Amino acid sequence: MVSIRTLTCLAFAVSSSSAAVAQLAPSPAGRNVDPEAAAKLTPEQRGDVYMARKLYRDAIEAYQTGSKTSAVLANKTGIAYHQLGDFGAARRYYDRAIKLDHKYADAVNNSGTVFYAQKNYRAAIARYRKAIQMAPETASFWSNLGTAFYSRGRFDEMAKAYQKALSLDPNIFEHRGMVGTELQDRTVADRARYHYELARMYAMNGKNELALQYLRKSLEEGLKDKKKMTEAPEFAELRETDEFKLLLTLEPRVL
Repeated sequence: MVSIRTLTCLAFAVSSSSAAVAQLAPSPAGRNVDPEAAAKLTPEQRGDVYMARKLYRDAIEAYQTGSKTSAVLANKTGIAYHQLGDFGAARRYYDRAIKLDHKYADAVNNSGTVFYAQKNYRAAIARYRKAIQMAPETASFWSNLGTAFYSRGRFDEMAKAYQKALSLDPNIFEHRGMVGTELQDRTVADRARYHYELARMYAMNGKNELALQYLRKSLEEGLKDKKKMTEAPEFAELRETDEFKLLLTLEPRVL
């Protein structure tokens, strides 16, 4: 099995302060912000600036100067701790957000990502399902559910969850580098198999270029059983292309 570091993708619910936040963070390398501009922002807006600049401890300090009864601030504080790798603190703040707002689907989903990071996939699945009950049209929740099923070897259920995620957001697996309120898991133990399964998903949805891209990644990550590629019904159309035939000539990477 190949290990991969935790990668999280954050989908931000953009607020009306986005223009002010953009003005406050012109230089990712700089730590200090313009005091005059900062004074015009709320604690949440200041925290969002720091999050965008990956200054997570500063973000925590900013969020904590805001309302103690704000579920949104509690959730965002949890995300900042999550990014620091402090899963205990992250979960405490997610749970606080849920206590403040029992229908806060983002916080429920995010608490699931803590369980997932700790390899408690059963608990993660339960949280993702609960988040989906609250917000069934959120693609990242379905994506997380599929990834948790994948990590338990439940590939049929993974496929159904991923298909739902793709139907809600065709680019769900391509999102990168956003800051926001709902976490999306990008941690898997076997990248070769994971990328192969994504290739199957895209092929089933007629996205052949992405299917080929993920097949190549799968081979580069060490997929050795090329027989899967030649027999999988999802790749029937692709097998007639020169690009697919070229992939079959590639030697799997030695890991």
